Amino acid sequence: MESLAFIFIVFVSIIGFFMFMYFVPVGLWITAVFAGVKVTIGELIGMRIRKVPPGVIVNSLITATKAGLIVTTRELETHFLAGGNVPNVIRALISADKANISLSFKQATAIDLAGRDVFEAVQISVNPKVITTPKVAAVAADGIQLIAIARVTVRASIAQLVGGAGEDTILARVGEGIVTSIGSAKSHKEVLENPDKISKVVLSRGLDAGTAFEILSIDIADVDVGANIGAKLQTDQASADLKVAEAKAEERRAMAVALEQEMKAKAQEARANVIQAEAEIPKSIAQAFVNGNLGVMDYYRMQNIQSDTDMRNTISGAGETGSTKD
Repeated sequence: MESLAFIFIVFVSIIGFFMFMYFVPVGLWITAVFAGVKVTIGELIGMRIRKVPPGVIVNSLITATKAGLIVTTRELETHFLAGGNVPNVIRALISADKANISLSFKQATAIDLAGRDVFEAVQISVNPKVITTPKVAAVAADGIQLIAIARVTVRASIAQLVGGAGEDTILARVGEGIVTSIGSAKSHKEVLENPDKISKVVLSRGLDAGTAFEILSIDIADVDVGANIGAKLQTDQASADLKVAEAKAEERRAMAVALEQEMKAKAQEARANVIQAEAEIPKSIAQAFVNGNLGVMDYYRMQNIQSDTDMRNTISGAGETGSTKD
């Protein structure tokens, strides 16, 4: 029993020792003291209770102190609890200080909490970044398509990193400027001879307004000749005009055919009326015989005249009506 009690006491002592070392990071406090950073054991215990890793805060504080920056543990804790990247902010502040760039702790934490990499922003401010645009297609006034690629050299603007537009806006504005510049050229040859005109025109438009970057230069890396858009449009227009003309011609032909059929119908109707009228002649002759208005000799004389007329029509080639009647 005594041995079990001793083992239990030893076990509890070991656990207590590790818990004490966890909540009271003595080694970290000693490191801070020798680094010349003022931090108390109570502050370290408070960090543990607030679930703030003391190592991150103390090491960042040591780095800042050695670099000559003035920050406090309270400021670093506040930024960590807000979800910020404390070591990244300290690196950015040191880089900005060495490069003589004005960057306060408040600005750095605001940029970091805004979701931007503040250290990368300082690096871009020191070493400008080159952004390559995708292929931008535009058509000159003579209808020839040109495909251009530009390289935009930008420098981060620390003052506008919070709330400023990003790289996508820069690329969109540069692409729009290239399209406008090429479109205003009278000939594609003019653009090919002096591609630097595109750069000058685009750069003078102030495309970096409201963005997190400052455009230093715009260089046209490549210009290729594309399709003859003007000729293609003219060909398409001519084809469309031809189809319209064909449709109108077909409409007129259909109307003419309909009119012809209508006239044939009217001719048939008129001929039927003539035949119907001719059918009444024998009745009239018979009635004339009955009434005594027509004699036999008169009837034969009329037949002779009719035969003579048919013969003359046949000789002259106009006997179609007579033969039809017979």
